Amino acid sequence: MDAIRKQASKLREQVARQQQAVLKQFGGGSYGGSDNVVTDGAELQLHQKLERLYISTRAGKHYQRDIVRGVEGYIVTGSKQVEIGAKLSEDSRKYGAENTCTSGNTLCRAALSFARAHAQMEKERGNMLKALGTQVAEPLRAMVMGAPLEDARHLAQRYDRMRQEAEAQAIEVSKRQAKVREMPPNAENTMKLEAAEAKLQDLKANMAILGKEAAAALAAVEAQQQRLTLQRLIAMVEAERAYHQIVLQILDQLEGEMISERQRIETPPTPRLDNSMPPPPSYEEVNGVYASQTHDGSTDSMGYFLGEVLFPYSAVSEVELNLSVGDYIVVRKVTNSGWAEGECKGKAGWFPFSYIERRERVLASKVAEVF
Repeated sequence: MDAIRKQASKLREQVARQQQAVLKQFGGGSYGGSDNVVTDGAELQLHQKLERLYISTRAGKHYQRDIVRGVEGYIVTGSKQVEIGAKLSEDSRKYGAENTCTSGNTLCRAALSFARAHAQMEKERGNMLKALGTQVAEPLRAMVMGAPLEDARHLAQRYDRMRQEAEAQAIEVSKRQAKVREMPPNAENTMKLEAAEAKLQDLKANMAILGKEAAAALAAVEAQQQRLTLQRLIAMVEAERAYHQIVLQILDQLEGEMISERQRIETPPTPRLDNSMPPPPSYEEVNGVYASQTHDGSTDSMGYFLGEVLFPYSAVSEVELNLSVGDYIVVRKVTNSGWAEGECKGKAGWFPFSYIERRERVLASKVAEVF
């Protein structure tokens, strides 16, 4: 019988060791053991809460670290862009200041405007990168490396080790309880069982205290992680938004200045009527009263031809024609005083000759519009 009891005891110990090995292998990664330890419901809930908090704060730490790395990379590439933009701005400034063009200074003025605008934009980009470093990367890096998070995680790890010790002690108590039941009454076995049970109770009590401390510390860290990370994300968005708004204003102003310079190059100035220019002849002259003599006595014999309106003109008297850019007009008479007489869109009258340009070839559809 004694041999059978010893063999049964060895089998129980072997099964217990195998259970412990399985629990350690599948106990939940870097934190948390098995929920199979003989504990009450409150301790089990505390253990599960600690597991969730540990996972949450670890994920929060990794996300903060990812933001820091992303911002640092953005600052590195942005600084390179500032350097390139500043070089382009300086090159444009030099070209505009030297003013080597012999046909005008329009491009030089545009280059100076471009240089000034890009210098302002690169300055704003530098300010944004500085804000991202001081307002986003540094606070998050400080929390990732900070003591509160590490202290809370150490408390949770201490709780986990104590819980594993309690699991092992619970198995030891179970073994001694079985030995007391199966063996004849023995004072030594009873004392060892009582000592094991007392140690288990102490471990449970200490484990409960430590678990509450760890849970409170992790909960505080989690709340701080959530609050600080959100604040830094908002700060990053605000810094980028302010930068882009300022850049948009600078670009709008620059575009207006450069379009104005382009128009100065591409659009010839509108001819102005000479104040000494006499008014157009009376309308009777159009009907041939002075068909061969101009208003100032000079004659002309250009003959009829087609002209295209280059500049708009608004009539100031009933004998004048309204002109629109792109219209075609039959010119019947040109005076030496600068006036011409012709017909456009079924109406005849006088207009400044310098506002049109002669055309030798005109589409048939355009000719039809004249009459």
